[in-house]
This record gives sequence, C-alpha cells and structure tokens, in this order.
Amino acid sequence: MDYKNLLAPVKEIALRAGALEMQHYTDGTDVMRKGDGSPVTVADQEAEILILDGLRALDVGLPIVAEESVAAGNVPDISKGDFWLVDPLDGTKEFVNRTGEFTVNIALMKNFKPVFGVIYAPVVDELYSGFENGGADLTIKDERREISVRAVPEEGLTVVASRSHSNKEALAKFLDGRKIANTAFRGSSLKICQVASGQADIYPRLAPTCEWDIAAGHAIVNAAGGQLTELDGREMLYGKKDINFLNPHFLVKAA
Repeated sequence: MDYKNLLAPVKEIALRAGALEMQHYTDGTDVMRKGDGSPVTVADQEAEILILDGLRALDVGLPIVAEESVAAGNVPDISKGDFWLVDPLDGTKEFVNRTGEFTVNIALMKNFKPVFGVIYAPVVDELYSGFENGGADLTIKDERREISVRAVPEEGLTVVASRSHSNKEALAKFLDGRKIANTAFRGSSLKICQVASGQADIYPRLAPTCEWDIAAGHAIVNAAGGQLTELDGREMLYGKKDINFLNPHFLVKAA
C-alpha cells in the first residue's frame, strides 16, 4: 500500500472531523455515559460517522475498528491483521472540561502493527502525521515541518503525563532515580506527539488505555525515530479483541 498517497486524503478526513467537533465544542453538547461508564458526546458519534464514511470512500478494502462502533458491539473481522483503527475524539473528558486537549486519531495497521498515523488537534490547529519509512511531520496553520525525537538534554528528562488519568504516586515511583528537568500534564494523544516532536523525552502511561487511543501516535512516534513499548520493553500488541482492545501500561520515549 502506498502510504504517501494516502496521507493527503486521510489528513483531509481528520480536518473535517475536527471542524465538526469544533462546532459542538463552541455550541456545547450533552454528555452521555457508555456501558463502561466513560463519557461520550454527540461530537464523538457524528465525527466517527464522518471518518468511517471518508475511509470507506478511499476504497482500500480494509475493515475499520472504531471506538464508538465497538462500544455498540460492532467489531469487524480483523484476523488478517490489516485494518484501520479510529478514535474519532480522543480526550472526551478534555473536550467536556474545555481544556482544548482533544484529538482526532486515525491509524492504519499492517500485520497488527501501526504503520501509518494521523492526529489532529482542532483547537490549536495542529496536524501530526507519520508513516513507516516516510518520516513524521507537523502542520500548524498550513505551515508544515518535519519532526523527530530529540536527544535527552543534559539538564534531564522532560516528562509528559496524563492530565485526567495520572497517578502521581505511581509516576513518582516509576521515575525514581531518573534525572528529571520538568514534568508537564497534557490530555489525549498529544502526549505521544510531544515526544515525537522533541518537546518531551518520555511519557509513561500507568493507567488503562485502548488501542484506538494510541495507535496513531505509535505510528507517528515510530516514524519520528522514537518508540512505544510495554513498560518492560516488549512490543505493544494490537488486535486484542478478546480483552476489548485494552492495552497494558506502556512507555513512549526516544529510541
């Protein structure tokens, strides 16, 4: 598959989903609860429909695993390992709390591994992308630049952690013995993007996530020269239908 030729149309899908979400973000929207107690809004649902329609129109013939569809019990056959993985609105709590730190996440999986990712942050108009053997980039208000992870500065690590799901005691224990220069708290997949773009050095995730939360960021940080692994360094596995696509704790860092 030609990932380079997919990039422009998938970016456009993400931009359109983000514009839809901004309408709800500006006007306000009701918050509902899914079966697992997590929040969902009309913005999540409408953005997912837009993204699914857009990806199907690309006619690449791959199944799509999307957060709200899975919540409704619609899980396609992904046994061949090649599929789209979509979070239409990553960071619903941030959306509801109006921090601005929510994103549109679209990833392409090959043999159960993320090889292509697009992440759009509508409030700040930041569009991240990356694909296997193609590098990673960031477009801010139509200005595009290549991004990559950085070498750790002499003054120590800049750590990024979850704003809404951070266990500060567990984080302090994990970081014990490391030289830390700064710790910042962000929402959604922007934490992975900060490592990929050299704004942070390490992101330990010590709370639950699902595959659609991280797959696009995983592809982007890989393309930027970094890595996302389980805490013990093992490869992160995808396609975990038997456990509702839940991830183990993980670490994002420069390679």
